[in-house]
Amino acid sequence: MRARTAVLCSVADQGVAALTNILVLVAAARLTTVSDFARFSAVYLVFTVLLGVSGAYTGQPLVLLRGAGEETRGACRSAVVFTVLASAAVGAPLAAVCALLPGDTAGALAMLGLVLPVVLGQDAVRYAFSTLHKPHLALASDLLRLAGVLTALSAQTYGSSPARLVTVWGLSALPALLLSAVLLHRATARAPVRLRPLLRRGHLGQRFTVEFGVGNATGQLSVLGLGAVGNPLLVGALRGATTLFGPLNVLYTSATSFGPPLLGRIADERRRVRATAALAAVLAATAALWATALALLPAGAGRHLLGDTWPTAAALLPATGSQYAAMAAGTCGLLALRMLDPRTTLAIQVVFSLTSVAFLAGGYAVGGVPGAAWGLFLGSLCKATATWIRVARLRRRTGAADGVTADAAPSAAPGTY
Repeated sequence: MRARTAVLCSVADQGVAALTNILVLVAAARLTTVSDFARFSAVYLVFTVLLGVSGAYTGQPLVLLRGAGEETRGACRSAVVFTVLASAAVGAPLAAVCALLPGDTAGALAMLGLVLPVVLGQDAVRYAFSTLHKPHLALASDLLRLAGVLTALSAQTYGSSPARLVTVWGLSALPALLLSAVLLHRATARAPVRLRPLLRRGHLGQRFTVEFGVGNATGQLSVLGLGAVGNPLLVGALRGATTLFGPLNVLYTSATSFGPPLLGRIADERRRVRATAALAAVLAATAALWATALALLPAGAGRHLLGDTWPTAAALLPATGSQYAAMAAGTCGLLALRMLDPRTTLAIQVVFSLTSVAFLAGGYAVGGVPGAAWGLFLGSLCKATATWIRVARLRRRTGAADGVTADAAPSAAPGTY
């Protein structure tokens, strides 16, 4: 497949996957009350964390493989089998424990445990197709997934319980998983399945999982924790607001995925960093325009999107829009660091993810749900600032080293982890 076609298919696949997640939350908001949507959002947040962990541990190391030989094909099969087995090992105890607990949230978590191998397995096959240079197959799988979700959720009636919605949503991925399994089997026929390398010490996924944990899951779990000990509507309000910014997540993910190879074509390092800074400015401006457009939506259109959750989500649009503008700068800053010295990203993720949690808790203590949203913005702003300060320092260091001798340049090449 030509490079341009592959990039288009990959971006389209990411867009379809993001659209599916957005429509799931939109449908749940329209089919449930505010309190039930908060419960569903809490469960979906747990799934989002598990999805990120699965992608970090098996998906991201997989897509770094090059070539299409037997080793790569075997790694693809192994990653998918490992994901299904690991998700079953996690989902079965989760379902068993939550089935014994009272409450609608526990019931929804029990159903999540049962459908976890289906939804995580389908996502793992997407990474395998990308590694095999067959992004069109990943796109076909996600299109079928989207059609299944829309068909299943559209058949539900208002007032459906969170447990029912989780079950319907999870099982709707089964046709896409079966189709993907058949296509993957054909593409990797007779390739061996080796699970031991995925469990050995030093597996690259372990580092990526730590980065995800401190960079993403920490903030999401802190929101979940505040909803549990404070106001349960906090989860639904923040989740509803961030759902409206789903298209920007597609842009940020695409920039992270396709930015290094595209920016790597620029030979001069200074011009490469400037191009990354220009990309940050463009994405930040896009976030501001998107937030403005959402703020100008009529109340009727907003309720059509999020149902009863719209008033609380609309009140958070200024804070969430500012957060996404700061996230644009931070995402591109991390992208620049990956090209300069990828070993520096983990420390920044650890420090400023904890800083964001502190701002989130402090904002909630001072100003409730709106204060928590502004706390998330401050955390993203601090992270973006620190990231670009680090970029500037590395640029000065490498520039000085280049002026003395080429041997003094940093030893870590872009893409080294």
